[in-house]
Amino acid sequence: MQDSLTAFAVLTILAAAAVLSGVLMIVLGPWLARYAVAEPNARSSHKLPTPQGGGIAVVGATILVSGGALFFSRTAGASMLRLVVILAALLLIAAVGAMADKRPIAAAPRLVLQSFAVAAVLATLPPELRLLPILPWWGERIFLLIGTLWFVNLVNFMDGLDWMTVVEVVPITLALAGIGLLGYLPWQNTVISLALCGATIGFAFFNRPVAKLFLGDVGSLPIGLLLGWLLLVLAGSGGHAAAVLLPLYYLADSTITLLRRLANLEPFWQAHRSHFYQRATDRGFRVIEVVARVFAVNLALAALALGTILLPSPTTNFAAVSVGTALVTWLMAVFARGPARHLP
Repeated sequence: MQDSLTAFAVLTILAAAAVLSGVLMIVLGPWLARYAVAEPNARSSHKLPTPQGGGIAVVGATILVSGGALFFSRTAGASMLRLVVILAALLLIAAVGAMADKRPIAAAPRLVLQSFAVAAVLATLPPELRLLPILPWWGERIFLLIGTLWFVNLVNFMDGLDWMTVVEVVPITLALAGIGLLGYLPWQNTVISLALCGATIGFAFFNRPVAKLFLGDVGSLPIGLLLGWLLLVLAGSGGHAAAVLLPLYYLADSTITLLRRLANLEPFWQAHRSHFYQRATDRGFRVIEVVARVFAVNLALAALALGTILLPSPTTNFAAVSVGTALVTWLMAVFARGPARHLP
């Protein structure tokens, strides 16, 4: 079935998702500008009221294009059932995001609803898939629930700058699609990765600095859930190092920021401007300079991830993760320090 994804099919999925995403944003634009405007505040990076909710178009295009491709390919019943469960989970967590975009939701009910969506996605994983065999099966699933829940929210936390989600999602999904085309992932996952990549590219035009449209929680939460599922399947297929490398910048920035806020006894559940990429703009980097650096590092991480798939060995994995960690550490250090200033 993997062979059925020809170069024409790949380009068609990418182009269809990008065009549909863009068209949906144009159609939804007036409605979002009237009912879903993000007002600037002390913690935001934008200075003017800006419509949010572009995630409706991104997630909608991803579902419609990938769903259409899988339906016409006559996907087997069991696989289709799993995809329907994932679709339901995406719609649930998107609804949670839509409510949060309209008015704040208390942390407890928000996490409970997100947990239901994450648990549904984890239920679609094969029972024999083991990532931490040192734990009992139920213990591993609880660990994956907590870890995926954190991943979903960190994708949301990192969506705080124009193009930031674009420069993260596009390299990850392109790498996942490439790994799938090489035969290391189920072909359905390859189709979904391509559709999400194309839909995000369609969003990029509207989100370019200075953004005319934001993704919103309605987009960042389901994108985080979908990426988390794709990365779990990659790890379960033997690509443990690749699954860590692809989102490494997001993982590092968010986790270190969370730990620092916990150490400082700050209310970590509240919005803030403590992420490294936010501190970079506060220290004088322009938005385009920040996202360009993140994009470059993410492309390097994607290349390292592909290397661990093509040349699988403990040595390759260790070397790739070491180089990736060094790159991400360097980037966060640059952001924390601010741009170099030349003396007159």
